[in-house]
Amino acid sequence: MPNTPSQLRKQAPRRRPASHRKPARRRLGWRATVVLLFLGFLTVSFTWAVLARVFAPSGNTAATRFDTLIVLGVPADSDGNPRPTMLSRVNEAVREYEHGVAPRMILTGGLDGRRYREAVVMARAVQAQGVPASAIFIEPEANDTIHNACYSARIMKVHGWRSAEVIANAAQLPRAGLIFSRVPIDWRAHAAPSIEPPSAVGVVYGDALEILKTVRYLLYTSRTETCSP
Repeated sequence: MPNTPSQLRKQAPRRRPASHRKPARRRLGWRATVVLLFLGFLTVSFTWAVLARVFAPSGNTAATRFDTLIVLGVPADSDGNPRPTMLSRVNEAVREYEHGVAPRMILTGGLDGRRYREAVVMARAVQAQGVPASAIFIEPEANDTIHNACYSARIMKVHGWRSAEVIANAAQLPRAGLIFSRVPIDWRAHAAPSIEPPSAVGVVYGDALEILKTVRYLLYTSRTETCSP
């Protein structure tokens, strides 16, 4: 006997109204999850570095006279001559010396994988501007800013000096401030003005590079490169 319309209605499965259906959820694959975690890690790291640079100390003393200047090194050119960044630091160190800020200077910088020691190149440039050899102390082994601070502090300790003005370009000084704040000396940061007209590309590149170096310092080298002055 054929089914009646009423029986067919009873046998037909009931469908939920469209409004009651749950939307299908798409699950992220493991590759997408890894990428998102990595991007989150980069975002947190860069934010940490930027904030650390903003709040980095620029010194721990209000003194205007110091036992010595500390001039942080930067690579020379392929012929062993100062590049503009190095020359700006040298020029500023000579000016500070001539103004009586300190009676001597420590020039710090090693090979860093290159042919010429940064401190030696800076010393030649300083002497060419009339600073006597007796006022110049060369630290030729440092390969990064941590070593710059540590090895210079060792020289100061040997001579009984307690205070220093630290000279570098403005972009490097926040990271240098984080490092020198852990060294047992009285210090103040001093920026060397650029001797070239700054370009927008150069400024962005320099700041980005220093942020990357700050990230590396905060996450890695601050824990792995231990140095006792």
